[in-house]
Amino acid sequence: MDNRNDLREFLRSRRAKITPEQAGLPNNGRRRVPGLRREEVAMLAGVSVDYYNRLERGAVSGASDSVLSAICRALHLDDAEAAHLVSLSRVTVPLQPTRRGAQPRVRSSIQHLLDSMTGAPAIVQNGRLDILAANALGRALYSGTLAPTGHPANHARFIFLDPAATGFYGSWDRAVSDTVAMLRAEAGRNPFDPELSKLVGELATRSDTFRTQWAAHNVRQHLTGTKTFIHPVVGTLTLAYDALDVAGSPGLTMIAYTAEPGSASAEALNLLASWSATNSDEPARS
Repeated sequence: MDNRNDLREFLRSRRAKITPEQAGLPNNGRRRVPGLRREEVAMLAGVSVDYYNRLERGAVSGASDSVLSAICRALHLDDAEAAHLVSLSRVTVPLQPTRRGAQPRVRSSIQHLLDSMTGAPAIVQNGRLDILAANALGRALYSGTLAPTGHPANHARFIFLDPAATGFYGSWDRAVSDTVAMLRAEAGRNPFDPELSKLVGELATRSDTFRTQWAAHNVRQHLTGTKTFIHPVVGTLTLAYDALDVAGSPGLTMIAYTAEPGSASAEALNLLASWSATNSDEPARS
């Protein structure tokens, strides 16, 4: 993946989203491009038009934090978008690639921690959305995703390439946009990850939906919120999730799911735990 090209397209896409009215500028109604013009962004950021043009062409070497912050303000970037802009501007030369297929190691202590969480589904994933570890409830919740496919269990492959995904998520469209936005953010942080490039290439080749969403250059943080699953065994589960970085293992994130006490989802989660205890070796895929 080319960070300079991604930076150029990211800035263009964000500029197109801001109307003159949102930026506090007059709109004479005669515009050939959507959103703001380059010279308007330059004015709002307090830099020269020539300097901003160079930035939008990907020439970001030496751009200061204050300049990047000013551009973030001019384009009304949220926290995830601002972090993505900084990532794109800082990584300009390839790093030494990791050995093909190598993955961050999930320490045994982390697996023990997962196993001790008996009342909440929990998984550990990397930035490519590979599921590297899970507790019993996590394996039961994602049993369809974890079914053998010839690849590492991966959220993105499941969502875009497995027909079962459309019936598993309460909102498949949201799962699609969230997944692409997370992979976009990871591509900004690690543009020279060969496995990530391979995954993006595979999805872009095999999924029109992924290819269209990828071209939008949206990024998103995925720290906390609510998801609804339609599990093939226990039915609908509406679960809150929290994502925590795994200390000492850069790039790994633990995600734990909980249900509102006394809710129908809590009852379904208890049923899932019972099913998991008696069918631990059987996939939940019908």
